[in-house]
Amino acid sequence: MMNFKSLYPHLVVVVIFISISFIYFSPLLEGKRLDMPDIKHHKGMSKEVVDYRNDTGEEALWTNSMFSGMPAYQISIKSNNNLIQYLVKVIHLGMPRPANLLFLYLFGFYLLLLSLSIDYRISAIGSIAFAFSSYFFIIIMAGHMTKAHAIGYVPMVVAGVLYTFRTNKIILGGVLTSLAVAMQLYANHLQITYYLVLILLLIGIVQFFKDLKSKNLYEFTKRSVILLVAALLASGTTLTRLSTTMEYGKESTRGKSELTTNIDNKTSGLDKDYATAWSYGVAESFTLLIPNFYGGSSSNSVLTELGDESETLDFLKRFKNRQLVNVLAAYKSSSYWGEQPFTSGPTYAGSIVIFLFVFGLLFVKSEMRVWILLATILSVMLAWGKNFMFLTDLFLEYFPAYNKFRAVSMILVIAEFTIPLLAFLALHKFLISDLTFNEKKKPLLLAFYIVGGITLLFSLMPSLFLDFLSQKDLEPIAQGIKTPNGFLDSLASDRESLLKADAWRSFIFIVLVFATLWAFIKNKLSSKYVIIIVGLLIITDMWTINKRYLNDSNFVRKRKVEVPYKMTAANKQILKDKDPNFRVFNKSVSTFNDASTSYFHKSIGGYHGAKLKRYQELIENHISKENIKVLNMLNAKYIIDNRGVVQENINALGNAWFVNNFQLVSNADEEILALSTFDPRNDLIVDNIFKEYYLENLDNTSNNINLIDYKPNYLKYKSESNQNSIAVFSEIFYDKGWNAYINGELKPHFRANYVLRAMQVPKGNNIIEFKFEPTSFYISEKISLASSIILILLICFVSFKEFKD
Repeated sequence: MMNFKSLYPHLVVVVIFISISFIYFSPLLEGKRLDMPDIKHHKGMSKEVVDYRNDTGEEALWTNSMFSGMPAYQISIKSNNNLIQYLVKVIHLGMPRPANLLFLYLFGFYLLLLSLSIDYRISAIGSIAFAFSSYFFIIIMAGHMTKAHAIGYVPMVVAGVLYTFRTNKIILGGVLTSLAVAMQLYANHLQITYYLVLILLLIGIVQFFKDLKSKNLYEFTKRSVILLVAALLASGTTLTRLSTTMEYGKESTRGKSELTTNIDNKTSGLDKDYATAWSYGVAESFTLLIPNFYGGSSSNSVLTELGDESETLDFLKRFKNRQLVNVLAAYKSSSYWGEQPFTSGPTYAGSIVIFLFVFGLLFVKSEMRVWILLATILSVMLAWGKNFMFLTDLFLEYFPAYNKFRAVSMILVIAEFTIPLLAFLALHKFLISDLTFNEKKKPLLLAFYIVGGITLLFSLMPSLFLDFLSQKDLEPIAQGIKTPNGFLDSLASDRESLLKADAWRSFIFIVLVFATLWAFIKNKLSSKYVIIIVGLLIITDMWTINKRYLNDSNFVRKRKVEVPYKMTAANKQILKDKDPNFRVFNKSVSTFNDASTSYFHKSIGGYHGAKLKRYQELIENHISKENIKVLNMLNAKYIIDNRGVVQENINALGNAWFVNNFQLVSNADEEILALSTFDPRNDLIVDNIFKEYYLENLDNTSNNINLIDYKPNYLKYKSESNQNSIAVFSEIFYDKGWNAYINGELKPHFRANYVLRAMQVPKGNNIIEFKFEPTSFYISEKISLASSIILILLICFVSFKEFKD
């Protein structure tokens, strides 16, 4: 039987984790909520789907509120048959967001360290070190909730895999792994899952060679098979999301384009420029050790960072003319000077944690060190993206699905996981093992010389290696903006001051931890006090850095979060239209990175990282150039200009119409080019692959078709025609679910005008219906339910067995 008294220390740790989560996010206790930009966007883009769910209790699966229509799979669809969602709620303990995310970070890593037989006190401070990595807080501030959830489950999955390989309880390990994978997949961030798979592959390779060397491949094979079965079962629980995402992904911006222009920049997924836009600079990797190495957040100015100590501020005070205004407009004096388009803050793993990691590389001799080091190096080098294109090209071209993901710098989450893992394996061994003084002294001193030396060097003479100016700082000069002599020198000096301050900061923390560990091996301190001191230093170091980017000022009244967008005068004017089945082209906002329009109307634009590929190409070639013919065919009845003034587009073609001319083209290149000169009222541009639907002698003079019923996943039209005709619908073509019916009978439809739906309509009076019926969703829901039940039964079985034993 299990000894419940042994659980007391862990319960105390859990209480401490809960306390830390609420103390850091203390405004939650005042009823405030975190104002997260991406959550605000999410409320805008999911408004139609959520409203439909609340009104009917059903899932829409499709939304017309963004990009003229797209699947809602990656927006707000619920898979009610995935029963693992209820276990996820248990782990969150009913805590409000984002306190629940910080607790998940802490708890998941704690379970991993405990599974490796690390002292619970060391496991607790190791969990704090992992959880307080700055990027994990920055994504919370931005509202990247699925990403944060997915990261929180990474340690649990690794714990299950290592437990299966390291112990004799392989069934227990397999079931725990399956549960952890199921929760990780439920978080629904496949990019983080992909990075997790890379970690697991490295673990598997290292384990394979270890078992090969010991002639124990049978055990390796047996345990690997159990883990594969566990992964398959876990995938079954969330198959609804996986299958619909994979199906939609091929048609989205993650899929391959049919256009042949700019072919060198294309992959079978995202274009290389887009995929590598957020590439970490090679030298920028030092932010793992020194947070302000590249200046911190791009939204922060050196003027506010340094205040009266800013040389830039002092310099600008000397100017009282228009030249100053031009300089400030061109140079926002950003403290960040790296190569990324912008950043909300650096990836800081903690100076103490980096020191312990380097110490671990020198001190820990187990096979875990091998895969941890390989994963860390791979993570950092892939994060360089366009700055190390040899490796990036290799992965984009040859590693399955890698080119589906953008923001390559995100892969630093692997390093943020592996660095504290080795660091606290090392600290545990250092404090617990009976190694001699010299066996501990040599690696400790060498780690101090390396890491402490780097921070000291940048504290004293950073300008020896860096000039503190980026290409973006020089662009205004190239644009002819006259810059006062000495301005850039002042800006660079301020950035140097920021680096020096943080370099000294990191050096001091490293010295304090080194002194603590030195006192231990000199028998001046017991391990208990070492753990307390190291823990306090780590939380002081990392807590204060995170408060730079996520603090009480990010919280607002609950009402502001619940109602994210205020209705404008333009919105009010458009909503007076009694027929809501039209689209709005809003130029007063960033049209294709905006969700506010979708909150009130069906929008030509929207906000989503995986819109349909063909629609993105339509944006690039026509909509962004304001091709009114294309806007007409998309039924853009209202246009909001740059001033916010509403203009009614009387030439918008409505929900459906009949055409006179059926024009066949050879390929996608010709099809999208033809949209520049066609007459959308009369002409239909059709790819040759749909030539079977060609009709001659079309005449739309006396034909009529109207939309008579609308739901996100259902459209009903009434048509009248005196001959067989071709009807065009201002709806986006997506053949992975949309079915067309005429008078209740399933009929084929085809793609026309690059993105729209069209179909042959027989003469006479007809009822035409479009129903979104994706078989991938409904079949997957059944598999999800069955897999969930099996996994829960297995959890109950192994739990009963453990308690009984």
